[in-house]
Amino acid sequence: MGDNKEYMTHQENMGTIQISEDVVASVATSAALDVDGVSGLLSANMSDFMGGKKMTAKGVRVEMVEDAIVVHLFLVIRYGCAVSEIATKVQESVFTTLRDMTGFDVSAVNVHVGGISFE
Repeated sequence: MGDNKEYMTHQENMGTIQISEDVVASVATSAALDVDGVSGLLSANMSDFMGGKKMTAKGVRVEMVEDAIVVHLFLVIRYGCAVSEIATKVQESVFTTLRDMTGFDVSAVNVHVGGISFE
């Protein structure tokens, strides 16, 4: 497997499954951007202010906590949309998509709304 990449590992009956954090971040990004009202994700520089582990992809931080995925998404929401409603829809979409595509448990999808888009 590639050097310098971090993988999420899950032990199954027939062996180990490893999925790159970049893949998990890409899946989470796609699921979040599919939600109507999400304008985009914050750049890595802006989301660095939130602290913690470095971003895996633009506006997304993923980590494995015990045997489950934890995702932090740093979003820009379109002006006029109900922020809490959009955030909840993003959580549901990312949770379901990650669980279905990776087969891993997802313990948390944390949504950080860091901006409003007027476009």
